[in-house]
Amino acid sequence: MTPPLRATTVLFDVDGTLIDSNGAHAQAWTQALQEHGVNVDADQIRRLIGTGGDKLLPSVANIGEDSRPGKIIAKRKKSIFDTLLPGLQPTRGARALLEYLREQGVHLVIASSADDRELDKLLRRANVDDLMRERASKDDAAASKPDPDIVQAALAKAHAPHDQCVLIGDTPYDIEAARRAGVDAIALRCGGYWDDENLRGAVAIFDDPAALLSHWRQCDASPRLTA
Repeated sequence: MTPPLRATTVLFDVDGTLIDSNGAHAQAWTQALQEHGVNVDADQIRRLIGTGGDKLLPSVANIGEDSRPGKIIAKRKKSIFDTLLPGLQPTRGARALLEYLREQGVHLVIASSADDRELDKLLRRANVDDLMRERASKDDAAASKPDPDIVQAALAKAHAPHDQCVLIGDTPYDIEAARRAGVDAIALRCGGYWDDENLRGAVAIFDDPAALLSHWRQCDASPRLTA
């Protein structure tokens, strides 16, 4: 177990961390790209979930996100994802973890590669929209994860020192973005796809929010003492 963290602010990824949505994103991107003549398979897309369209589209289709084809594909992806969203579920313990942190007086801030419109829908579906008001999203950053822009934007909104913050996410892109922003990261396996070797840059790895909450409660009843 790593040494204690004195975290007074916790930054949260959303997709795969608070809601089991990574597979749906992969499905929506795959379908949208195939409909527009880009030959990709689901696994090719799945390994890029956690980045934004600014990374994914050039990587798999050599298309810029702000190009006309990029905008058309991204719009179609969003419409497909919207049809899948009602069937998605929160990750185990997501709401309980956030409630616990708020009870402990920890400052909570979203740090997500999703845009604000999508975040609103995701947070409502995860049943945590009333618990997390402060956010940094794609709309606050020039580049998505693993670039540090979104994490840096979240830190600026939190007005918190880097050494008092920790980011919780589920992909290597979250971990790398946190590292580049000078923040420790805790990884969750509930996003699927990635094994512990891929998440090794995190200070600790847990199955899901429920497992992390159980660990924090067992440690000291204060998340400020744990990683």
